[in-house]
Amino acid sequence: MTKRPAVGDRQDKGQDVQAMFAAIAPRYDLLNRVLSLGVDRGWRRAAAQEALALQPRRVLDVATGTADFALELKSRAPAAEVIGSDFVPQMLAIGREKAQARHLKIALEEGDALNLPYPDGHFDAVTCAFGFRNFADYERGLAEFWRVLAPGGRAVILEFPPPRPGLFGALFRFYFQHVLPRIGALVSGNAGAYTYLPESVLAFPEPARLERMMQATGFRTRHRLLTFGIAAIHVGDKL
Repeated sequence: MTKRPAVGDRQDKGQDVQAMFAAIAPRYDLLNRVLSLGVDRGWRRAAAQEALALQPRRVLDVATGTADFALELKSRAPAAEVIGSDFVPQMLAIGREKAQARHLKIALEEGDALNLPYPDGHFDAVTCAFGFRNFADYERGLAEFWRVLAPGGRAVILEFPPPRPGLFGALFRFYFQHVLPRIGALVSGNAGAYTYLPESVLAFPEPARLERMMQATGFRTRHRLLTFGIAAIHVGDKL
């Protein structure tokens, strides 16, 4: 059993997050499909459309995990160079198998999201799908996105915001806190990982606050909610 990481911003959680995702890597994709009822695929498609709207030549997918989003990007933009970066080798290994099976050529490289191993202004688009809330320092992560983006580039973050007030938000909160951890523990054998997931979502900034953080970094930003606010796409343009 791995240690459950701390949640929220400015937390010393990098090693615990790394160990947790290494432990659940073999069942990670299956759990995503089961727990979201397949809706996460539509969210990724919508985020990919935003990321590719300016026809980027070089794209970096940060916290790529098993490369679902990097592969979505490559399938939609075959001519683009797509790199997926993550600090969990076990997840990247699964991503490489998926890329080979789909005959899609992407580079999957080990890297720390808070200290990206790429030069300034190297990418036309930087993306992060459901990994940003695991960062130990959100502002530093945004600063790295800004640094590696070329002028005119675009950052796209797809993430779970905290459930909104109201009946649907209350139902989703109940599902997230009581149902999801039990299903996750049953399928993955790791109860801590799927207790961490709802805790990390509840501790994550609301969309308006994350938008202000992106603006403070220098981005011109906008966001939109998906599926009654279960997920949100944040778009930041570097002018």
